[in-house]
Formats: sequence, C-alpha cells, structure tokens
Amino acid sequence: MSLFRLDASIRGEQSVSRAVADTAEAAWRRTHPSGVIVRRDLAATPVPADAWPTAVVAGFVPADQRTETQARASALAASYVDELIAADTYLFAAPLYNYGPSQHVKAWIDMLLIDPRLAPGQVSPLRGRPAALIVTRGGGYGPGTPREGWDHATPYYRRVFADLLELDLHVSEVELTLAEVTPAMEPLRDLARQSLEAGHTSAGKHGELLAQHVLGRVAA
Repeated sequence: MSLFRLDASIRGEQSVSRAVADTAEAAWRRTHPSGVIVRRDLAATPVPADAWPTAVVAGFVPADQRTETQARASALAASYVDELIAADTYLFAAPLYNYGPSQHVKAWIDMLLIDPRLAPGQVSPLRGRPAALIVTRGGGYGPGTPREGWDHATPYYRRVFADLLELDLHVSEVELTLAEVTPAMEPLRDLARQSLEAGHTSAGKHGELLAQHVLGRVAA
C-alpha cells in the first residue's frame, strides 16, 4: 500500500501546506504503519526549466532519432507518471502564489500531460483513485473579500487532478496563512487560526479516508 506525496512550498519548515499535509499523512500512517510513502518535493528538486519544451519537441521525433537531451526529457516525464501509476493514494500540498498555481507544480503537471498515458482525451489510468489536496493561501479570497475571485490556483488544481487525471479528489483549504507574520493582518489572526484548525481537521479526515479506501479495495 503506497501513498504518493507532493510538496511545493518554498517556505521549508515554516510552510503551512507542509504542516497540514503532515496531518493527512499521519492519519494515513495510523492505518498503514508499514505502508510506503513516495515523496516528491518540487521546491527541493524542481523540474528543469527546459524539460517541458524539450519533451514536447521530442514527442514529434521518432524515439531512435531523438537527441540525448530530448531522450532525457522524455524519460523524466515518464518517470513522473510512473510514480503516480505505481501509487494507491495521493496527497498534494499546493500553495497559492501570486494569485495562481505554484510554478513548480505547474511545470510538473505540464510534464505529466505530455506523457501518452495521461494525455487529455482518454481514460486516465488513475481514474477513481483517492487523492487529498491541501491548498493554502496567504490572504483571504472568500466571498465578500477584496480578493474574491483572485484565487486562480484552486480551480486549476481541481481541473487537473479531478477532471483530467480523474482522481477522487478531496480538498482541504487554509486561508490567511500570512496573518501571523504580517503586521497589517493582525486583526485577522483569530480568523487565521480558525482556518488553520479547520484545515488540519479536514486534512486528518481526508488522510483517514484515503486509508480506508485502500483497505476497502483490498478487502474486496
């Protein structure tokens, strides 16, 4: 039984998305203490900047005629997909940066979607597998806030993971994560703590849900 975990925050030990994902992982581990966790940290090991355009060009070149660089880029994309296909469950920790998805996550997704196995328009080999998505936002983006509608990351993550990859996606969201370190946001700190607590609670439930899904599949 395996869990694939993806992290992308650039904040290291201060990362809220990593901390909330830890809660989901801990819930999964309680059910599968000997389970395998495959980790990919896109902040520590980002997708090379030239990998996607190189792999795209390689897709129009016969395999035996590709340059070494093209072959390497195609192999990298394939390795990312191999990791996903080999897993039973998924945990994605993806922050909002500058009103959009993390560039590290976007580059990784671009690589996934050029592999023929996950190409849009066909049945995904990941269809129906459970996934937990942790989304964190430094400010507030809910209804009635000044930044309502400015979160262009969460809809994108949902579209890719749920609609394109066809995962059974469960989302935990945390807002106002910068309130504790931003003096101007001091009045929002109580709301920030409430959002964080709710995010941990949700993530824990989703981690348990992932674990129970695997147990149910094995029992069947």
